[in-house]
Amino acid sequence: MDPTTSRSGPQPSVPVFLDGATIASALTAREAVAAMESVLASGLDPELSAPRTRMETDGGTFMQMPATNGQYVGTKLLTITARNAASASPVIQGLYALFGGHDQRPLAVLDGVALTELRTSSVSAMGAMLLASPGPKRLVVFGAGVQAWAHIMAFAALFELSCVEIVGRNAEAAERLVKNAEGIGLAAAVVGPGAVRDADLVICATASPDALFDGGLVKASAVVVAIGSHDREHRELDDALLARATVCVESLDSAVREAGDVIQAMESGAIAGPAQLITLADLVLKRREVAADRPAVFKTTGMPWEDLAVAAAVYEACMSGAGSHRSGGLEMPTGQLDGTGARH
Repeated sequence: MDPTTSRSGPQPSVPVFLDGATIASALTAREAVAAMESVLASGLDPELSAPRTRMETDGGTFMQMPATNGQYVGTKLLTITARNAASASPVIQGLYALFGGHDQRPLAVLDGVALTELRTSSVSAMGAMLLASPGPKRLVVFGAGVQAWAHIMAFAALFELSCVEIVGRNAEAAERLVKNAEGIGLAAAVVGPGAVRDADLVICATASPDALFDGGLVKASAVVVAIGSHDREHRELDDALLARATVCVESLDSAVREAGDVIQAMESGAIAGPAQLITLADLVLKRREVAADRPAVFKTTGMPWEDLAVAAAVYEACMSGAGSHRSGGLEMPTGQLDGTGARH
């Protein structure tokens, strides 16, 4: 008999709760990348992915990111409360609800901020791996927040890094990031924006509304990943870089709606139009090739299908041989979610 049925009729399915520590230990960046590549290779078309929705509230913004693929359905729910920056509460808080099976039963609720941290850095690493040439890499990171550190960890796991250099407006936070990087065996230093001249990989993980550096300094073999902006008004990269680079995005649809770097470059003529862009699916399915004589840019805004792919992989990892993750009921975390600097 199906365990969710009885003689008295169907019984409700009880989802498990997967907290931040569980998510971090369940899946490596490499495994998250493999999960997303597998979804693209199986034929999912990101151009058809449902867009995120926003609703303004008395406290800030409420967002939802639904997706479906195969046996899984899920959505991420986030609140963004800017005034929390002056209090003990995180600015970004959220949950991910995962459903699945032939009857679409609720399977799990995941810490939405921890899932976002893993997904964002893994998407960036996937794009960089598809665009970069082999060999040791000098990594320059703009930003010194949660996502900067998540990206350093992911890229350290997936690339051979000769050194990590941090460009940050907050000197104390930048120095702390250097010490953290040295703590995992990386050579690290705080530098200025001009360090992009010698960088092989550049990660932009800031809330800046304006370009962070002169794109003309970036060498032809470099890969630049920009994750910070996700609206039309913000950008981290200038026209000088976007005009000379191969520009890769998660989807054409999301890029022209949300990627300020790309939107503003198309408005100025630095990018001729959407046809000039290539997508992650193009690279995974080998539909397009990347020119070796120019820099490559990967501009991401985050998409619902990515969250679903990673959430499903986390759930499967936890449920296969990790029975300790199960509970008799839905267990909510006792601590607060630390969403400072997290992408959504």
